[in-house]
Amino acid sequence: MTVHQPVHPEWSLEAENELFEMANLYPRDTGLPMTVWVSPRGNARHDVRVKVCRPHGDRMIVEDTAVVGVRPEPRVIEGPLATADFHRVAAWIRLNEAALVGYWDGDLSTGQFVRALQTV
Repeated sequence: MTVHQPVHPEWSLEAENELFEMANLYPRDTGLPMTVWVSPRGNARHDVRVKVCRPHGDRMIVEDTAVVGVRPEPRVIEGPLATADFHRVAAWIRLNEAALVGYWDGDLSTGQFVRALQTV
């Protein structure tokens, strides 16, 4: 028996690989009220960024995320994000910029990255 997953019109193998490479960071890991995803650069053509699940809690809903750039200053790149949530995420990014960039650049392994993180 074969189970077929519905194909999202914007879904691609590149997007699937990007999701595979991302690390889930739950509120207990970050001090944020929501889950965030981070990843190494891989084949990305953009600079370091994090994906933020807009609903609060220990879950990642791919269809309900905002993308926040890290450099030169935290900024929303895609998707709406409540102002209070953006301020929290921006504070976390500033606190962890060196670790985020190190992970993005491949200078830190996932384990090293997680150990370097500080909560807000």
